[in-house]
Amino acid sequence: MADVHSKETRSYNMSKIRNKDTKPEILVRKFLHSQGFRYRLHVKDLPGKPDIVLPKYKTAIFVNGCFWHGHEACKYYVVPKTRTEWWLSKINGNIKKDINSNKLLISKGWKVISVWECKLKKKNIDSTLNDVMERILT
Repeated sequence: MADVHSKETRSYNMSKIRNKDTKPEILVRKFLHSQGFRYRLHVKDLPGKPDIVLPKYKTAIFVNGCFWHGHEACKYYVVPKTRTEWWLSKINGNIKKDINSNKLLISKGWKVISVWECKLKKKNIDSTLNDVMERILT
């Protein structure tokens, strides 16, 4: 099925999608800072350029959007009905990059924590953030 938007409209829509400083990422950062953790952002020399890096704890945190990273069985991961093949290729590529980055980080002795966007919604946010803190400290 063809795209429902013109090329210009699609380009504009895509340009508004951010890959850093997203609301879920900022939620995690504010929580960590309030708990006394200090971190670096988007460290380019680490595999996958983690969203949050805690060098003291040798921990890398990725805050994943459910759609963009193909969160299985999540209501926020719905494959678009237009350009389905292109989207699946894009999302599956992201999943492969995530797996590869995680393996590389772990092989270098880093702890890797992935936080899903859906787990930062009101219903789950407290338990998710407490779990992140526990995983950093263990």
